[in-house]
Amino acid sequence: MSSPSQSANLDAELDSARIRFRRALTLLGMTLVIPGSAQLVAGNKRVGRAAMRAWMAALLGFILLAALYFGWRSMAFHLMTNTTLLGLLRIGLIVAAAVWVGLLLDAWRLGDPLTLRQRQRLTMFSLNSAVCIVASGVLLFASHVVAVQRDFITFMFGDGQVSDAVDGRYNVLLLGGDSGQTRVGLRPDSITVASIDADTGRTVLFGLPRNMEHVPFPDGSVMARHFPNGFNWDPDYLNAINTWATEHPGVFPEAVQDPGIEATEEAVEGITGLQVNYYAMVNLYGFRSLVDAVGGITLKVRERVPIGGIGGDITGWIEPGKQHLDGYHALWYARSRATSDDYARMARQKCVMNAMLHQLSPRTVLLHVEAIAKAGKQLMSTDIPASQLGIFIDLALKARSLPVATVSFVPPIIKTYDPDYGLIRTKVAKAIARSEAADSGAATSKHKHQGSSVGSPAGANVTGNLTHAC
Repeated sequence: MSSPSQSANLDAELDSARIRFRRALTLLGMTLVIPGSAQLVAGNKRVGRAAMRAWMAALLGFILLAALYFGWRSMAFHLMTNTTLLGLLRIGLIVAAAVWVGLLLDAWRLGDPLTLRQRQRLTMFSLNSAVCIVASGVLLFASHVVAVQRDFITFMFGDGQVSDAVDGRYNVLLLGGDSGQTRVGLRPDSITVASIDADTGRTVLFGLPRNMEHVPFPDGSVMARHFPNGFNWDPDYLNAINTWATEHPGVFPEAVQDPGIEATEEAVEGITGLQVNYYAMVNLYGFRSLVDAVGGITLKVRERVPIGGIGGDITGWIEPGKQHLDGYHALWYARSRATSDDYARMARQKCVMNAMLHQLSPRTVLLHVEAIAKAGKQLMSTDIPASQLGIFIDLALKARSLPVATVSFVPPIIKTYDPDYGLIRTKVAKAIARSEAADSGAATSKHKHQGSSVGSPAGANVTGNLTHAC
């Protein structure tokens, strides 16, 4: 039986052990919350001050970026997509991970683990190890995400010429490219102009059928010199212009890197009367990888859409109703025309664009950034400069909260074999005027749904609100 003095000594020792354990926990917690604070209190004060200053600078930078995001979002995105800054940030995150682990290990040392009781020592070892792994893991993962983003921007977006908004709008040519073993050259079967308000992001999509004939070109353009009375090559379709120009690169200035895209841009300008700022060429089969990368898209399927057909057997169907489609089925939904026509397909493609715009949230992009970047390299080519990327990200986020209008120049509005290009340009101007009036709050007449083909989502070829039509 222990004496009173022995019991008192034991109690004192236990109290001392609890105090040392609490001190070790406190030093660890301080380093986790404010790196360097433990060193400032109980260790090398110079190291502590340097670490705390670096931590405060990083925190201040984050606060300023957040304030910039809410006050001047396009500039915030510009900084977040600047490859030089991203490179520096990646290095900084790696260094920060190493330094933070060093500070945590030093906090463990300052906690004097050898003076702790065995169970307390094991607890502190486990906690310190877990905190080191989590803290460094978060920073190293962030560094990896930054590296993926920087690599994607460098690969996809160059330092090309900046094209300013025209009459307050950016006009981006969206091409769905389809090249195959049985086809001559790459013919963009999906041709759409996205006219975007440079302030609000409100967007109008103009769909141009691939089989539109006798396409005019703007006065003074390269193609107008060779086809002054409109495109009359065999075949004389809009989507064949890319092939002709690719086969005759010598007629274009040496500075033109892609004659097919250049010629198609000139054609679209001649048709719509709009000046094209940039283009984005989407490989329709790479599109499948992108949809899979973001976990699929949800669409309201209006009629049964066949999988296969046109040169092969129909192997399945996409059934009517609300469907969550993976990349394979989303591609067939956008491409199929075995039981419909090109114009129905155009309508479905607009619905896919609308779904991607409204369902691809920043959170989804962040969680799937590596898969999206990998798919994007297979998916798209564009001449949008990296310096403009922040502007278009900001506009895309604005557009997500607004209805997207669309006008597709399909029968009965336009006869593709004998298009009234004057009427097309008039309708383009009116659609833009309606869009701008919606931003100004002016009263506008209800935009009547037209041009719905058999098998297409009702009204999706001509509508003031693509989400409702789809």
